[in-house]
Amino acid sequence: MKNTSPYVVCFGEILWDIFPDYQRAGGAPFNVAYHLSKMGYDVKMLSRIGYDDLGDRLISRLSDWNITSEYIQIDPHQPTSTVMATFDENNEASYEIVSNIAWDFIEELPSHKDLLAHAEAFVFGSLCARSETTRKTLLQLLEYPKLKVFDVNFRPPFIDTQLICDLLAKANIVKLNKAELKQILEFLNHIYTDEEEGVQFLQHTFNIPELILTKGSKGAKYFVGNREYAYGAVPVKVGDTVGSGDSFLAGFLSKRLAGNSPEEIMKQAVSLGAFITSKNGACPEYTQKEFLNFRKQHHI
Repeated sequence: MKNTSPYVVCFGEILWDIFPDYQRAGGAPFNVAYHLSKMGYDVKMLSRIGYDDLGDRLISRLSDWNITSEYIQIDPHQPTSTVMATFDENNEASYEIVSNIAWDFIEELPSHKDLLAHAEAFVFGSLCARSETTRKTLLQLLEYPKLKVFDVNFRPPFIDTQLICDLLAKANIVKLNKAELKQILEFLNHIYTDEEEGVQFLQHTFNIPELILTKGSKGAKYFVGNREYAYGAVPVKVGDTVGSGDSFLAGFLSKRLAGNSPEEIMKQAVSLGAFITSKNGACPEYTQKEFLNFRKQHHI
């Protein structure tokens, strides 16, 4: 089936975050899909779940969010993914990611080439490529999209720096944080001196047209060619930090794909990241109107 209206494809992990007292649907690309949908975009989630109750509940959650489950594969053998999440005294989350689950076995299907060739953007991370099957699928799928958005999402112990470099070389837009920048430079035997020089080295080495450097409470920078755009973080009372980077990326893409200026792109990104950080969970219920009111209240 040929897709004709504009849409974005998010690829990779879809799972349940298991907290001490509750469970929430999650996974970085899944979170990005949710917030892009909230910003009015048609999103296709490409992943794999188990033939089990947790998988059924994820399909139900997608339906509630008006996101199609057409490209969610059902694995008859491997279970739906779960992640054990805990918080420290600063509400920073840490995760124990279970292996040998459904999204480790995402397969390429004949329909994927057309799906990706006509997408406005293809959003992917590095965690989903930890397994041979999904890594092979991802590398093949990257041959098709016109705009490839790579969210460098280090999750120890699943960090393959050579794979990260291979993915950087295929991306048009890259998002990473300062710790990830330093780790990649170290792997490349390049001494870190400052953010700008480090980013320019990566852009030159891997021919990356656009790069976003996130810095938590210190805001973020957007590098486009030789231009740099910085924007400070929006001060909020932290609910928790789960999914804040994913909502930032969704905010960024919502304006980047619409052709807005770099300044407006960054305002939207830091605003949505802050808005979600002020709430609990990666995908809290909200309306676009509530988010716009948040921007107005903070004079953004």
